[in-house]
Formats: sequence, C-alpha cells, structure tokens
Amino acid sequence: MLESIIAYITHLIVSFISQTGYLGIFLLMAAESALIPIPSEVTMPFSGYLASLGRFNVYIVIIVGALANLAGSLLAYWLGKWGERTFIENLIKKYGKFFLISIDEFHKSEKWFTRYGQKIVFFSRILPIVRTFISLPAGIAEMNVWKFSVLTLLGSLIWSIFLTYIGFALGKNWNSLEVYYRKFEYLIIFIVIALAVYYVYHKLKKLSHKS
Repeated sequence: MLESIIAYITHLIVSFISQTGYLGIFLLMAAESALIPIPSEVTMPFSGYLASLGRFNVYIVIIVGALANLAGSLLAYWLGKWGERTFIENLIKKYGKFFLISIDEFHKSEKWFTRYGQKIVFFSRILPIVRTFISLPAGIAEMNVWKFSVLTLLGSLIWSIFLTYIGFALGKNWNSLEVYYRKFEYLIIFIVIALAVYYVYHKLKKLSHKS
C-alpha cells in the first residue's frame, strides 16, 4: 500500500516537472520547505536526469532548487515567528495529519534547535525529518532572519547540488537514489552529532583554560 502511494506521488512529481520546467522545480521544492510533504529526493534527482538529457541546465536546476528551499523555509519561519509556540502546536494537532507532521516531530526539531543552536539551521538541510521542520523553532525563537536565510541557503545549496548531481550521474536510474539515501541517514546524523560534540568540547576546553 505504502509503496503504491509513493509510486503515485513520484509519478505526479515527474509529470509536473516535465510539463512546467524550472517553475515546477521551484514550486515543488518551495512547498517541501513550507511543510508540504513533497520529497526533494524525487524532485531534484529527476530534474538532474532531465539535465543529463539536455532538457535543463544543471546549474540552473541547482540554483532554482536552493532558492526554492529558501523561499519555502522563510514561509515556515514567519509562521513560527508570527504564530508562536502554542499556536503552532495547536495547528499541528488539528491539521498535522494532512501534512504528515506530528507533534513529536515538531518537538524533536525544537530539541535539536535548543541543543545545537542556530548552526543546526545549516546542518539540518541534509537531515531527514528535521530538515523540513527546523524553520518553525527558528521562527519561534526569533532567530535573526538574515542569518537564518544565509544558513538555510548554504545548506540548501549543498543538498541541491548533491541530489541534482546524483540524478545527473545515474541518468535513467535516477529514482534509485532514495534507496541509497535511506541507508546513509544514520551516518549523516552521526556525523552531524559528532561535529556538534566536537564543537562543544572545544568550547568547554577554552572556558576551562580561561578560568
């Protein structure tokens, strides 16, 4: 059942991009970052595949994907800033099931933001689940919008390059990417946590030297 749903969603995304071009890429990637469950693991690799056929310019695909992620993330950021925590929680409890968002996932993104600070806005762009929701706690915390935009754009650019290049390289086998990506999810999470631990360790080391 789940596989057939995923296959149907993939078909819709592929058809939409084929018909609308760069605009379709922008709308789909912006929607994903605005909390609508449209997998970038389908959008960008397929766009990379089309670039390998000469239908798209690969560099434009990458830039459009990153800018779209920024646009959608800003919408979620302002929702968090204007709505505040209680409003967001009530919204998710009532309508989250329609967007595949659970209150636990929202709380998880809050914990990540609290634990790792503003830099998680950058690192989260390559993480499952947290990537989509991190904009909400950033807005609720009233993180500086310019810093949020820069970190989001840089992280989104890396993600966009990665997915587009893989689709470009795999060619007609572009849709096999998701299988491999899932295998590396835990590795990606481990690397991010290791970097955070390393950062905290050196901060504490500096403080101990000062005292």
